[in-house]
Amino acid sequence: MTGRRGFVKDNALGLAFGGLFVLTLVGQAISGTADYNAQQVANGLEPVSFLDYVTSSSFGVDVMENWQSEYLQFFLYIFATVWLVQRGSAESKEPGDEGMESDEEQRVGAHARADSPAWVRAGGWRTTVFSRSLGLVMGGIFLLTWAASSIAGWAAYNSEQLADKQDPVSWVGYLGEADFWNRSFQNWQSEMLAVGSMAVLSVYLRQRGSPESKPVGAAHADTGETG
Repeated sequence: MTGRRGFVKDNALGLAFGGLFVLTLVGQAISGTADYNAQQVANGLEPVSFLDYVTSSSFGVDVMENWQSEYLQFFLYIFATVWLVQRGSAESKEPGDEGMESDEEQRVGAHARADSPAWVRAGGWRTTVFSRSLGLVMGGIFLLTWAASSIAGWAAYNSEQLADKQDPVSWVGYLGEADFWNRSFQNWQSEMLAVGSMAVLSVYLRQRGSPESKPVGAAHADTGETG
């Protein structure tokens, strides 16, 4: 029991957000089914079951277009913070520290420690890949969810086309449709606003005890400090 409690405590942040993710996804599925069936009834069509809705392109595109925008946000932020700074922000490096940093600062090569990850101590291509693994994985997930979003959106779009007695379009044709880009940009712009706001607001505002905030008594100009 002690080991289990220790695991939960050590992983509480990931477990909490994992649980919230499942709850909100279920909530989206339930409310989405109700909304979809209300539209079906209004159009004189038969309502669908919960299982039919969660396996439909309508549900798939709503989920995927949100996921891909979130991973785009993190992918861009990870790379942008290597080279761009925001003076006074807890989310930024100090002005003048832009760039990849030295091997000593990054603890790679001859500066790797005994407890460094195995691929760091291995050197060569493995260290090179591991040094960029977070951005690569985030970028890869974005591309996968973007592709899934485009396919689900294509299926949903063609369902509407057929319902309106219009010709369906190819997947490549859908990528040129305003529907696809409207869905994409309406999610992307909100992510860019949220990231930019966080970077700037952390200069002047505090949240005591949060690593996303500077210490409460830190000066506004202090950069890169966390509470």
